[in-house]
Amino acid sequence: MYVAVKGGERAIEASWRLLDKARRGDPRLAELSVAQIREQLRLAVARVMTEGSVYDEELAALAIKQAAGDLVESIFLLRAYRTTLPRFGYTQPVDTEAMQVERRISATFKDVPGGQLLGATYDYTQRLLDFALLAEGHADANDGAGTAAGTAPVRAAAAATEAMPRVVSLLDKEGLIEQERPTPEAPEPGDLSREPLAFPASRATRLQNLARGDEGFLLAMGYATQRGYAHSHPFAGEIRFGTIAVEMELDELGEAVEIGDIDITECQMINQFAGISAVPPTFTQGYGLAFGHSERKAMAMALVDRALRAEELGETLGSPTQDIEFMLSHSDNVEASGFVQHLKLPHYVDFQAELELVRRLRARHGEASEGEGMAQERNQQEQAA
Repeated sequence: MYVAVKGGERAIEASWRLLDKARRGDPRLAELSVAQIREQLRLAVARVMTEGSVYDEELAALAIKQAAGDLVESIFLLRAYRTTLPRFGYTQPVDTEAMQVERRISATFKDVPGGQLLGATYDYTQRLLDFALLAEGHADANDGAGTAAGTAPVRAAAAATEAMPRVVSLLDKEGLIEQERPTPEAPEPGDLSREPLAFPASRATRLQNLARGDEGFLLAMGYATQRGYAHSHPFAGEIRFGTIAVEMELDELGEAVEIGDIDITECQMINQFAGISAVPPTFTQGYGLAFGHSERKAMAMALVDRALRAEELGETLGSPTQDIEFMLSHSDNVEASGFVQHLKLPHYVDFQAELELVRRLRARHGEASEGEGMAQERNQQEQAA
């Protein structure tokens, strides 16, 4: 039960004005534009789009600006806006082998069809602060907002134009890795954005949940699986980032048409599997997919996905990372943030009730202690007599 603070409406309005002032910062400095955030904070934009479940770089950049860089709050803002949008239909499944690849690496094979493409990555940097960046931006600070919203971002390197087969296909040729192949009787996956999470949850539902899940939570849980809290010995079979066309079937035309391109990151983790009575030893997979350039998120998602398949693969369940209900129920940062931050709201009545209860319990405890003390004193007097 919450109690309104006297004069709360005026105080809240004043708080909003202070928030706008704090977000803007020093007015003597040029204001950071949405276009600049979109182009120069692309990794933050990718995370907000993925966990906000909306592929729109401009809206994600706007949410980041409004939230003053708080990505969890930005995700909350984008998800809230998402609920106001009409649903026109569903797009066709994308074929990631047809991706225009900008970066594609494998830790399992040195030579892979199509080659290794390092692309733009921090993997080989020395993690030293580049103080030369402090001098950048002063000359063009007042030259405008930068790239106009809606234009395609400039790429650091040209993408590979030919389709690249997946690395795991090399293992599949020898039958050494499981492959999920669609069957006519397979049920249509549900839509977690329109239906509440329910258990037991199918793998399709789990992957949707993990895609929307908090990157930090998934990273910690993925790390835990590597430290022995799951039957996991992973290899990065393939990580690829690039552009993929999205198609949607239009009733008016009776066929699927391309409606745009999106950037995605895909990860396939390969895990050793000893097999069960009906299945020979083979490799199994964990899968991750995220909007934009989101390698860490996709990798963590793939690690957790594989851990959550323990029961399906006949493995012993002995860790929270293998507990589907635990993992899915606590991975969403919007829900987690709401539960934690609601503690800042007034709980005066609740606390007063608990305070009165503790006072009564302490009084009873004191009376009981006093009674025990008097009884012990009488016993000592009787023994002395």
